[in-house]
Amino acid sequence: MLSGVLRSDCAVQVNIAIMRAFVRLREALTASKELARKLAELERQIASHDENIRTLFQAIRDLMKEPVIPRKQIGFHLKERHGPYMARVKKRHPN
Repeated sequence: MLSGVLRSDCAVQVNIAIMRAFVRLREALTASKELARKLAELERQIASHDENIRTLFQAIRDLMKEPVIPRKQIGFHLKERHGPYMARVKKRHPN
């Protein structure tokens, strides 16, 4: 635009420099958009990796705990609560 008005060699050179600057600026913006996209993708991957690592550590902690195994007692066990051979004792009330 400057060269269209002034019509000098210097104005043409300045106009070319301005156009080159705008082209570089456009390339930088495109590169920064691509860089931002790649950065967002990396951030998503890291977030999923963090969750997977937390799950892994929790599984390791669970494995480190002593297992709670219900043990069967050895011997004879009576399943009746009160058999006919047991005499119930009545409670005395203090009067």
